[in-house]
Amino acid sequence: MVFFEINNPGLFLLCVVIFFAAVFLRYMVSAGIFYWYFYKLKSEEFSSKRLSKRGFRKGQLKKEIYWSMWSSVIFGFFGALTYFLWQKGFTAIYLEPDKFGYWYIPASFILLSLLHETYYYWVHRWMHHPKVFRKIHKVHHDSLVPSPWTAFSFHPWESLLEALIVPAILLVLPVHPVVIGIYLIFMTLSSVINHLDIEVYPKAFIKSRFGKLFIGATHHHLHHAEFKTNFGLYFTFWDRLMNTESRTEISSE
Repeated sequence: MVFFEINNPGLFLLCVVIFFAAVFLRYMVSAGIFYWYFYKLKSEEFSSKRLSKRGFRKGQLKKEIYWSMWSSVIFGFFGALTYFLWQKGFTAIYLEPDKFGYWYIPASFILLSLLHETYYYWVHRWMHHPKVFRKIHKVHHDSLVPSPWTAFSFHPWESLLEALIVPAILLVLPVHPVVIGIYLIFMTLSSVINHLDIEVYPKAFIKSRFGKLFIGATHHHLHHAEFKTNFGLYFTFWDRLMNTESRTEISSE
């Protein structure tokens, strides 16, 4: 169903604003809930479980929200662009749930996440090249101690690189809108949890063969601490294949 046609720049700009509002609200609610629970409501209980020994820098959280706002503008633009391309028939997005069989719905989620993971790993490693890092990736790593608000805290150039991939995938990979919606929520929650600086996954899960496939706060904390390890987004398989996974052991108890 097409809710409205984008036939002029003014309407497209309105669409960008709507997508921006949705993205930024999703970020604020997700990061806000985790920050409120772990750093305010249960601060005494979880203070001893912080992965970093140092605290947040002065003004860090405000800067993270500032950069995240601009990231949301860029994400909103590409969301509106994807919507426009879908209207014009340029994407592989489909509306009939049984078009490829119901089994394909979860399969498309997995394919989307694996393609995104592969793109992100290699772009992330490239962004850690010294010359590239200073211009693109430094803003994110100014958060030496990550927080839930770090999830979207990127320089605009990095936000652009982040925003390109999912729309590009949707040009060729058939994906149902329900899967897209769930995936966007999954992306946000995963990023917030990975930047929490408090491990929320049980130690038994992290130590299990299945759990070792996934990235959590401990894994990503080491990336912010070491800079040269743990470049993955959701999964650890590229880090393992390319021997870039950290060998540091941190207790999650």
